Amino acid sequence: MKFTEEHEWLRVEDDLVVVGITEHAATQLGDIVFVELPDTDITVSKDDEVVVIESVKAASDILAPVDGEIVEVNEALTDNPGKVNEDAQGEGWFFKLKVEDLSVLDDMMSEAEYNTFIA
Repeated sequence: MKFTEEHEWLRVEDDLVVVGITEHAATQLGDIVFVELPDTDITVSKDDEVVVIESVKAASDILAPVDGEIVEVNEALTDNPGKVNEDAQGEGWFFKLKVEDLSVLDDMMSEAEYNTFIA
């Protein structure tokens, strides 16, 4: 897994990149009560607003961590946004991106680097 300073995680599965927020971010947000997912088959650029999350504490935007095409979203979050709190780095993923060049992930933080970042 790779991590961003915006508290997102990225996991490569075959030729796709799965994106979600870290457990740290989910804890900071508190109970998530609403998730607005993007459409599929759209192209996004790095830092585009892609997902809107509402928690009991705040509303937040999730930005695209890299350029790519959104090919799948986690529809389960529509009915159960709390999945993000329950399993942020597993079943609580938001979307999957088709990325031209996976080497763009090379400059992102490892899990150890991210843990140092949030310490």
